[in-house]
Amino acid sequence: MSSLEQKYNDGIVKGFLLSALVWGVASMLVGVWIAFQMVYPELNFGPYFTFGRLRPLHTNAAIFGFALSIIFATGYHTVQRLCRVRIWSDKLAKIHFVLYNITIALAAITLPLGMSQSKEYAELEWPLDLLIVVWFVIFIINYFATIFTRQEKQLYAAIWFYIASWVTIPILFIVNNLSVPVSFLKSYSVFSGVYDANIQWWYGHNAVAFVLTTPFLGLMYYYLPKHIKQPIYSHRLSIIHFWSLIFLYIWAGPHHLLYSPLPDWLQTTGVVFSVMLWMPSWGGMLNGFLTLTQAKEKIKTDATLKMLLVGITFYGMSTFEGPLLAIRAISALGHNTDWIVGHVHGGTLGWVGMMSFAVLYYLVPRIWNTNLYSEKLANIHFWIATLGILLYIVSMWVSGITEGSMWRAVDETGALKYPNWVQITETLKPYRLFRGIGGTMYFAGLIIMIYNLAKTMSTSGSGFKEIDLRVGLKEENAA
Repeated sequence: MSSLEQKYNDGIVKGFLLSALVWGVASMLVGVWIAFQMVYPELNFGPYFTFGRLRPLHTNAAIFGFALSIIFATGYHTVQRLCRVRIWSDKLAKIHFVLYNITIALAAITLPLGMSQSKEYAELEWPLDLLIVVWFVIFIINYFATIFTRQEKQLYAAIWFYIASWVTIPILFIVNNLSVPVSFLKSYSVFSGVYDANIQWWYGHNAVAFVLTTPFLGLMYYYLPKHIKQPIYSHRLSIIHFWSLIFLYIWAGPHHLLYSPLPDWLQTTGVVFSVMLWMPSWGGMLNGFLTLTQAKEKIKTDATLKMLLVGITFYGMSTFEGPLLAIRAISALGHNTDWIVGHVHGGTLGWVGMMSFAVLYYLVPRIWNTNLYSEKLANIHFWIATLGILLYIVSMWVSGITEGSMWRAVDETGALKYPNWVQITETLKPYRLFRGIGGTMYFAGLIIMIYNLAKTMSTSGSGFKEIDLRVGLKEENAA
């Protein structure tokens, strides 16, 4: 290992990778539990383990526990290598890691206890919000100080995608969480009515944009070419992708509030910008696919590359389906149905999950300086997870369209054909059972991966046969 590689702080990367595994198990276990609660109501154990208490625990642990751990791990890893410099402050990195995990642990305690602001993806009460602000500011200072002290003049596209997240997330988080505390663990939003709804979904949709999209695009632009040892297909396209995506994404939130008291012009703005998002999103997807064509033979045997391929595929599928669901006529059928659940999990399990798994399989052997314990187990994980995702989203597509169609069905007199909500729920039970089975398969894949990575870590220091941790990436092929 070169002297340049030795001066990187990979301890913080290890910490967040392990954090991702812990919170990944917690979030997905709860996810499987609440999926089966929708089929077997007796699995609700009140008051702390009901669907209403566990569902926000699942989303917070998955998004802000698992996914954000992956984001911080890759953020620390990539910025050091692309800037050719050690992270600015090891001490600040440690403080960030400790406070972050304390926050997620406290979230896991307070949410089942019913301590919630009742805002989607922003349920945590004000003391935890303040704690989040503290460690996020610490992280941002450390990250940008690293960039300002860099030895590499040019900033590669991956860092721009990370920067977009670090700049936008605080704005979204602070505005949406402005509240008036009335006790130690209770507060009320400063907004009300339609204003609160508009701010909430400006935040909610852009949490998807700048937590679950831009940083994962950043890691795609770094780890995909690094893994196949080929340049990204087009650096120019990555820049166009970046600027068009961040400009359009921020205005799409109102599509969550169609047919609501929100002004029609604002609803239409959300629809128009959502439809326009097709273009930059698919530009990024095509850049990933065309990069992958340089390693077609490797896809047959390389589980990490297969996961990258499936992840990029689901990015394309989700960013087609999202704008589709933003169109008023489609939204009228799909909104508030299981179709939305399928759409969200196509993005989270397919795009975020598969990209996260690929990063774990890529980084763990390299950071622990060893070889992956079993490529065969990694391939088994890939197939179980992929089949689980497909079973999940297809069952939710069928369930959602069935649900929406039954809600709006009328008889010859114009009265509702299915006025009894329980009748519709009974019709959906088989599809929701398949959803639970699909989720269980995905969770089983996670357990296989953890076993594989644990065995890999246990051989730490035995040497990695194909170490490729050299700094930087070739920016673009000459064409």
